[in-house]
Parts: sequence; C-alpha cells; structure tokens
Amino acid sequence: MKSVTERFLEYVTYDTQSDEDASVITTPGQQELAKILAGELKAMGLDDASVDEKGYVMAHLPANTTRQIPSLGFIAHLDTSPDMPGKGVKPQLIENYEGGDIILNSEQNIILSPHDFPELRSYRGKSLITTDGTTLLGADDKAGIAEIMTAIDYLQSHREIMHGKLCFAFTPNEEVGRGADYFDVRRFGAEFAYTIDGGSIGELEYENFNAAGVKIKVKGRNVHPGSAKGKMINAILLAQEFILQLPKDETPANTEGYEGFYHLTDFQGNVEETTLKYIVRDFDLTSFQKRKENLQRITNELNEKHGTGTFSLEIKDQYFNMKEKIEPVKHIIENAEKAIKEVGVVPDIRPIRGGTDGARLSFMGLPTPNIFTGGHNFHGKFEFIPTFAMEKAVDVIIKIVEIYSTKA
Repeated sequence: MKSVTERFLEYVTYDTQSDEDASVITTPGQQELAKILAGELKAMGLDDASVDEKGYVMAHLPANTTRQIPSLGFIAHLDTSPDMPGKGVKPQLIENYEGGDIILNSEQNIILSPHDFPELRSYRGKSLITTDGTTLLGADDKAGIAEIMTAIDYLQSHREIMHGKLCFAFTPNEEVGRGADYFDVRRFGAEFAYTIDGGSIGELEYENFNAAGVKIKVKGRNVHPGSAKGKMINAILLAQEFILQLPKDETPANTEGYEGFYHLTDFQGNVEETTLKYIVRDFDLTSFQKRKENLQRITNELNEKHGTGTFSLEIKDQYFNMKEKIEPVKHIIENAEKAIKEVGVVPDIRPIRGGTDGARLSFMGLPTPNIFTGGHNFHGKFEFIPTFAMEKAVDVIIKIVEIYSTKA
C-alpha cells in the first residue's frame, strides 16, 4: 500500500491549475489527473469509479454491513490556484527539520524562514514537504486527494471495519469558485460529507465567508496630452478615486477572525478604460449585504460627480456561509471533533476565511463541513506541509467512518 506521502509527491507533479475563464469547463491537466485517480480507484476495487465529461471523479464503496449506517462522503478538489504557477512543481522533502531557515531556491535567494512564518517552529524534528521556490506546492488540495485515496486503500485492506455506503468525489475548478457547478448530489448519494481541504493540523470548519465577485469598469476619454486641458478624462485616476472611497483598514492584510473585507485583486487599463476587480467577504449576511450596497453607493456618487455611465458595477454572489445548513445537523461536527481527538490531535474549530466546495454543496442539500489537510501558506511559493499531518488526516477519515459505524 502506498503511503500518503508517496501519493502526494506523485499527484503534485500534475499541472492542474484552474482557469478563470468562465467558458472553460475543466483543464487538460485536471482531466488527466482525474483519469489517473479513477484508474487507481478501480484498481482498489471501487468498480463504479468514473470521470464525467466535466472532470468530476466519483466512486462508491458499498456498505459491508446490514446495519443502518448513514452514507458518508469525502471530497477534495483537483485544481490548484491560478495565483501562482502550478506547472513543473518540484517538491522538496526536508527530513527531520532542524529549525531555522529553509533555502528553497539558492539561485533566487528564496528562503522559507520561521521569522516570516513562525508556525515552522512547531515542526522542529518533523519531516516537511516544501516547494523549490518557483511554483506553489499544490497541497491545496492534492494533500486532500492523497489522504482520501490512502484512507480508501486502508479500508479496503481492513474489511473488519464496518461501514455504511461511502461516497468519494474529486472536483474540478474549486479555486475559481466553480467546483460545485455540475456536482450531482443525487448521484453522489451521501447524506453528509466532509471536504478534506483545510489548513493546519486539527482544523475543523463549518463557517465560511459569504462571498461575491465584483467588477468595476471606468470609462475615460483619451486626448493628446499636449491639448488635453478640459478634454481628457483619465480612467486610471478615476479608478484610483473609487479605491480611495473604500475603508483602508478593511482589506485582507488588516483583518482576521470574523472580520470581513474588500479585496482588490486586479487593476488593468489605460486612460480610455480601466477595470477593477474585487472580492467581497463577510461572515454576517447583513454586513455582507451592506458591503455590496456600499459599492453601489460609491458607484452612484461618482457617476453623479463625473457623469452617468462613467462607472459601471457588476456584482455576482459566489457562495454563502454554510453555518446555516450545518447547525441543524451539528452531530456531523461533533463526530468529526471526536475523531480528531481520538487520533491524538487537538481540534481547532475556526471559521474559514475563504470558501470550499462544501459551502455551496451545503446549500445544495449536502451538508459538508471542512477538515484539515495539514498544509500551510496555500497558493504561493512558501507553501509547505508536514508529512505527519497528512498521516493524521488519513487517520481522521478512517476514525470518522468507525464512529458512524459504532453509533448506528
């Protein structure tokens, strides 16, 4: 049986970076990994493992007892973030980390340091997997995939563990907010599910941001600068005016916990036309709505000042806080918390300052909280994951299956 580390080191070599173009259903790299995983699942005895044309992998392990046990699901996503290159990932295994700086790339002087990332200090003596400083690592969420696959292999080798129907899925395009777009909840067949898509060891999450994507287009007028007085309208400067209307302290770099934010993710354009892209996040639905109303107010006021149509605003809701759907079935959190404790890990129940497929799936009739993978610093070149944390995530998946069996 392959170890979770062996699986992970193999999976991260596949380039599965998602594409933000809404017309792209999946990417070739995601489809390639999906087919590899479906083949591995079939080899482990999950005969119905398949990949559909949109890149979703699904497979089921039938119940091995006649006792009435709820059908459980475990989900991870295939893609990596568009924020950082995911091609040519060269993972580095640091055995018995001694503390101190880790040189990721000597040529480019890229260093993973506990001075910048203090959590490293807690992993002294452990084995870590890092990047080579030129790409992301892909622990988000190939660690989750490796952990689920390893747990399946273990359950197939230990048929004495009684379980109900177990449902598994690997989804495309989670990083661009479309992982649940074509997810067939009925075909999946689970009553409850868990995404294995969290961060550091012990994390258990059932609250997430309410989220929206925002696009502001600013129209200007370009005239030769030598004769521009009273004629030129510089869209870049007008876009800056919009930015300055938003609270300076309500950005990701200045917020934590349950605090929401406006995040400027893209600024492109010229004198004639400039486009701003934001994401808006808040845990509280009322505050979330007020943030969107604030954007509309600013747009209206600037149009009054500079002329109707100078600013156009487009807001699209992306997902909502799953807490509303999880609380009525809180036992799925209690069982996960118990499983984490029983494998010797301290549960860290916290809100997700982001979103997962589970947020949308919970509103599609499949309550789906989120469990840790063990990784840190997702989406960037300083990403790393301790190997023991992946092993513990595998243990948690197996323990959850056992807990549901003993409670039936």
